[in-house]
Amino acid sequence: MAALEGKSPAERNKMIAAIVLGSVALLSLGYMFFGSNPAPKRTTTNANTQTTTTTTQTTVQTTGMPRPEDVRNNPLSPPEPVVYTPAVAGAPEAGRNIFAYYVKPTPTPTPQNAETISTPTPTPTPPVLLASVQPQQVFARTGDFTLTVTGDKFTPATHIFIGDTEVPTKFVSPQQLTADVPGALISFEGSRQIVVKTTDGQLYSNPLALNVQQPPPPNFMFVGIIGKVHHNDIAVLKEKNGTELLNVQLGDIIGGHYRVISISEREVIVTDTNLRNVKHKLPFTGDNSRTPQQGRPVVRGNEDEDPDDPQY
Repeated sequence: MAALEGKSPAERNKMIAAIVLGSVALLSLGYMFFGSNPAPKRTTTNANTQTTTTTTQTTVQTTGMPRPEDVRNNPLSPPEPVVYTPAVAGAPEAGRNIFAYYVKPTPTPTPQNAETISTPTPTPTPPVLLASVQPQQVFARTGDFTLTVTGDKFTPATHIFIGDTEVPTKFVSPQQLTADVPGALISFEGSRQIVVKTTDGQLYSNPLALNVQQPPPPNFMFVGIIGKVHHNDIAVLKEKNGTELLNVQLGDIIGGHYRVISISEREVIVTDTNLRNVKHKLPFTGDNSRTPQQGRPVVRGNEDEDPDDPQY
């Protein structure tokens, strides 16, 4: 205890604590190296006395290797690796994609009345071909004319029909027919359907159209008349979009191709020189720009008198 002499109480306490801690540490190390594998105790019991004798046996494996339990109990031995082999549970393969969503099929509509629905029948190809008609258009009221049609597979038994009316037909060749069309079939404007077929309908062609147009009327109005003793009247005409007056007599040409063929107090009749049999009537309408006396039909007693004379 000489080491504690001359020390203060605080220093003594520190040295005592250091000695105690060092002793504990040495004891722990000694236990770890020498006391970690205690020998098994063997207990012997006699019939007369209860004595327990402990003998220390040293067990050495024949292989010279430490036992697994000794290794596990030694804290300085390296840890053993842990090998884990998971067991795979058997399960059937999925039958469908779990991420696919269900799509409801479109229902098939049920017809309300199945009897009224029928499968459309394709239009059969006509056995006779109608390719063209000549002329393709005519003016109404122009009278009789000759119609020529061309195509294929014509026979002497096939005839030209305008609408439902059969017209006199002449067979020229299997590719051409002609017909004399009466003027009554084109007495008014509109479209006419032309078909080549037999009377019994066994042979027929595709339809084509014949356009019947309204003849162009003259661009004049009948606004007055100047009467004469010898009935050689003079009609006063005016263009619909103009103001100039035109005095015409029988036989005069107006508008380039309209000939005056009749003059009366009610109307003036002209004929189209370009279209035969086409006539146009110009009814008397008067002229608001003229005085009532000038607008009325006037009958003069002397051809030499001036129609503008106020005394007349």
